[in-house]
Amino acid sequence: MEVLNHTVINLIIFVLAIYVGYHVVWNVTPALHTPLMAVTNAISAIVIVGAMLATGLTLGAPGKFFGTLAVALAAVNVFGGFLVTRRMLEMFRKKEPKKLIADKTKGNA
Repeated sequence: MEVLNHTVINLIIFVLAIYVGYHVVWNVTPALHTPLMAVTNAISAIVIVGAMLATGLTLGAPGKFFGTLAVALAAVNVFGGFLVTRRMLEMFRKKEPKKLIADKTKGNA
């Protein structure tokens, strides 16, 4: 006889992962946000592969549905992570100084 059901164990692991993940990400300094986003994108890509494997090996219809949902949500997470990372990296690029309209008219005269 099992002491704890597998579902209860998985739920405990899930809740602990949320708790630890929240505290790890919340305490990151702003200078490390871009590298952290790159790492989370890589982890999400691994999650997609795992969700695809789990979906393919599942026999029941509910398992297929939730596996497909997991693949879709992880794909959205990866896509959104790349958008956020690109936007953050654009903030560090040097911008060209804006030229005044008067300077352009002087050069033509």
